Amino acid sequence: MTPLRKNLLIITVLLAAVMELIDATIVNVALSHMSGNLGATIEDTSWVVTSYSIANVIIIPITSFLTAKFGRRNYYITSILIFTICSVMCGSANDIWTLVFFRFVQGLGGGALLSVSQAVIFEQFPREKQATAGAIFGIGVFIGPTIGPTLGGYIVDHYSWPWIFFVNVPVGIMAIISCYKLLTEPPIKPVAKKIDWTGIMLLAIGIGTLQTVLERGETEDWFATAYIAWFTVISIVTLTAFVIWDLKISNPVVDLSVLRSKTLSIAAVLTFITGVGLYSSIFVTPVIAQRLLGYTPLQTGLMMLPGALLAVLALVFSGKIMQRGVSPVFIVAAGYISFIYFNWHMAHMSLDASDTYISTTLIFRSVGMAFLAVPLTTLAVSSLEPKDIPQGAALNNMMRQLGGSFGIAVINTYYTRRTAVHRSDLVSNITIENPQVAERINNGINYFMSKGAGFFEAKAQAIGLLNAQVVKQTSMLSYLDAFFFLGSLFVLTMPLLLFVRTKKRLAASVVIPDH
Repeated sequence: MTPLRKNLLIITVLLAAVMELIDATIVNVALSHMSGNLGATIEDTSWVVTSYSIANVIIIPITSFLTAKFGRRNYYITSILIFTICSVMCGSANDIWTLVFFRFVQGLGGGALLSVSQAVIFEQFPREKQATAGAIFGIGVFIGPTIGPTLGGYIVDHYSWPWIFFVNVPVGIMAIISCYKLLTEPPIKPVAKKIDWTGIMLLAIGIGTLQTVLERGETEDWFATAYIAWFTVISIVTLTAFVIWDLKISNPVVDLSVLRSKTLSIAAVLTFITGVGLYSSIFVTPVIAQRLLGYTPLQTGLMMLPGALLAVLALVFSGKIMQRGVSPVFIVAAGYISFIYFNWHMAHMSLDASDTYISTTLIFRSVGMAFLAVPLTTLAVSSLEPKDIPQGAALNNMMRQLGGSFGIAVINTYYTRRTAVHRSDLVSNITIENPQVAERINNGINYFMSKGAGFFEAKAQAIGLLNAQVVKQTSMLSYLDAFFFLGSLFVLTMPLLLFVRTKKRLAASVVIPDH
């Protein structure tokens, strides 16, 4: 393959991966518009997000099997085609459940775009430059979820919500044409095994119900809702059965035996926590900026832009120093420290925080996540035999996705509970005997009466204004607690790095094929 064709292929598959990652988060800012336009409740509309995540997590572990069964080129192009067609169908949906259905199918197509794209990019680089390949792929993994909400906000503000799906169509068509011309089968073609239908069924049901519990548990008040309780039981039973079945047969759809590698097991835990931090922080930060500080979606995106740009440089830098023999353990440690500092700094923020303060702090988040992207992927497969690398990498990718869903669910629950605590603390100090409270209410009454309101109406408005301030302060304190909680998770898991042993010049020896 000529250098031009190789570069075009890298750009194509990277754009496809970024398209998939953007689509995982782009709809978040459009949910209220979808709800009103389609005549659905916000709870029903949130299934647009949930269904996509469920499909993604189901398909990722079996991508290696599907690639071997149908051929990488056929499977990848078909996945892009499914993703693109479903983008059109999602944008054209006239009711909420049609949208949810096509969003689920879109997630099934999107699962291959991430994992197969990674394999293709790694193949285009010699062994001594595998870390650079990882950095290039890491750019897409990191940038996609970061710019998704901002892009979605811009589209919704200037056009309409269906266009968050329609924008995928030209990218998808170009990717299909380019892959048809450029993409080939891998040098070492995986052997298609006998189809493990039992394993696929148990995994799909187990992961699907677990993901539903994680995504919908807080909204549905957890086990107070019957289907959440039943789905919890089903996920426990089917995933336990899956593990037993997987370890029993000779050709499982997902080979869990690779977790006997201590390095992979530790990397999977760290990747899970990284997923918690990546998706939870990108969920909480825009909420604070837009709901509490009054930023527009575009302003929020611009505030996050410096960190995103520096993250690209950090990704390339981490790949380069790994290529020169620096242990990925040290880079992961640096990433953890940077992300811990980000959470500590955000946990001390106030409602008076400037955009410069937040933007500067977000740089530590971005750099921290960038330092974790490539080294953790390298660690995950470093101790595996070549034949086991696809399964190891697939499991590691699944852990990041599960970490993201788990993190958002836990943060929402934690936020709700801390909100109750902080509101109780604040309200206990708001009594008519408190001179500051009395003064604020009297000032409010005088202000609203000067605008033409009667005494009782002005008093009600003054009390309402005071309550709105309490709600705002309560929300802020609860989100700050959430940042402290995230930082604590990273502090508690960072010592696991002490148990990792790597070989010298590890990065140069790791090749990641289809997974």
